Amino acid sequence: MSRKNILAPSILAADFRHLEDEIQAAVSAGAEYLHIDVMDGMFVPSISFGMPVISSIRNATDCFFDVHLMIEDPDRYIEDFAACGADGITVHAEAAKHLHRTIQSIKSRGLKAGVALNPATPLCALDYVLEDIDMVLIMTVNPGFGGQAYIPAMTEKIRSLRERADRLGLDLDIEVDGGIKLSTIRQVLRAGANVCVAGSAVFNEDTGESVRTLLKIMQEEA
Repeated sequence: MSRKNILAPSILAADFRHLEDEIQAAVSAGAEYLHIDVMDGMFVPSISFGMPVISSIRNATDCFFDVHLMIEDPDRYIEDFAACGADGITVHAEAAKHLHRTIQSIKSRGLKAGVALNPATPLCALDYVLEDIDMVLIMTVNPGFGGQAYIPAMTEKIRSLRERADRLGLDLDIEVDGGIKLSTIRQVLRAGANVCVAGSAVFNEDTGESVRTLLKIMQEEA
């Protein structure tokens, strides 16, 4: 089954003094997704941003807003994030009290639904929802902070999930987030990932050139 490889720059690593310029540079260079990490200071130690920021940048681009909720009890905010411009919402299996109901809530609003797994969370957490979702986000670092090193054991986790999805005939996106850069992107793609979140590897001194370099690798590995 042929899948498109997609780069999802994480705006958490962008220069917030020039956020619109950073977004435009990434999108103009070919990025189709923007990965938006929402952190509540409870599920993860950090606090990031919420609906006002997403609403504001929604006016700057029509690219896909890939909203990753690293928050406790995400059901409380599904409607709000849908209203402010999310195209897809990913929730953590570890944070949703009633995961199936949360997925249905996302999909009922016409959005793509994803489920994220922390590094220590086994794939069996997806046993009864895998056929209901559009994407699985495999965290390749522990969530909450940028700049961490890729956890090598996650390569086999990606591979196992892709093999399972293929056996079931599922058109499933597998996203990876954490430590994705020039030295690791090929191995996650070859393992079966097709949506790659990159933060500091994109938003640096030349955002556009970084996007083009990563996309070239992703096209070569398609």
